[in-house]
Amino acid sequence: MTLAASPENQAKTKGLTKRAVPANDNQPDFFVPAVQDVPIKDGLDLMDIAVFRLAKSQTRKGDIIRHELPGVTVTVAGGAHGMATIMDYDVVLMMVSHLADETRRHRQGRGHKPSKIFRPNSVEVFKFCRVPKGGNSYDALEDSLRRLQGTFIEITRTNGVKRTRRTGYFPLLAGADVVSRTDSGRIATIEIIIPDWIYDSVTSHENPAVLTIDPDYFLLKKGLARFIYRLARKAAGNSSAIYSFTTVHARSGSTRPLKKFTSDLRKLIEADNLPGYHLKEVRGADGPQLHMQCREVALASSDQA
Repeated sequence: MTLAASPENQAKTKGLTKRAVPANDNQPDFFVPAVQDVPIKDGLDLMDIAVFRLAKSQTRKGDIIRHELPGVTVTVAGGAHGMATIMDYDVVLMMVSHLADETRRHRQGRGHKPSKIFRPNSVEVFKFCRVPKGGNSYDALEDSLRRLQGTFIEITRTNGVKRTRRTGYFPLLAGADVVSRTDSGRIATIEIIIPDWIYDSVTSHENPAVLTIDPDYFLLKKGLARFIYRLARKAAGNSSAIYSFTTVHARSGSTRPLKKFTSDLRKLIEADNLPGYHLKEVRGADGPQLHMQCREVALASSDQA
């Protein structure tokens, strides 16, 4: 969701990669599971490409992003309210995390098979996404639901090689509604219908194609920082990975010219404070490259040097 920190916190974190931690941002209590306390999961297939706009200002009606990848073409199309942003995608992360946790509990004999209907309270959404409660946050949540419902992904095969991604047409949400409001008219409870492709990928496999992400992901202020974290989490994992700046630019779906995008990326590399990953620029035969390395691996290598 495109939710803002308080003015006081914004002033303290101006120019930094992360925003300040919201008030009452308690650490998860793993002995009393709640919706906001489950491990944060993300779908593995879509972590290395943008299926959303990185900036909240880039939500034009009928917007399209097209990724030409080995063997497949991925097309992302926005709806009447514009394309979902990477901040809106926080709601999808919450949905996937809830589904993965409910599936785990069911397989352990501690609950029923999860429903395709997810009904969180707005306060639970804000806590999970680590944003402050306030008028702007409630309005932003409604806007996010509108954009998420209208954003579709189409994946088509382009050759006969073994496919590594499923093909077809996929909505980010199969439906969403506000089922109750407070006396002041703010959202109280929302209902989200989990798309079949997400539901099946999590509940129908012994090892669902999801990865745990760091809770500090939600504190990253810039869409580019969030995208690079997602790319690193999938491609580097517990090791390292290298992508050319031009490839990162293409996969991010950014509308910024490559020169300006490169400047933004270098600022992120200079800050080097993504949760869990160390960034640096290295030379490549065809231009600059982004080297992403798990911080634990980088620390171990430094200790052995």
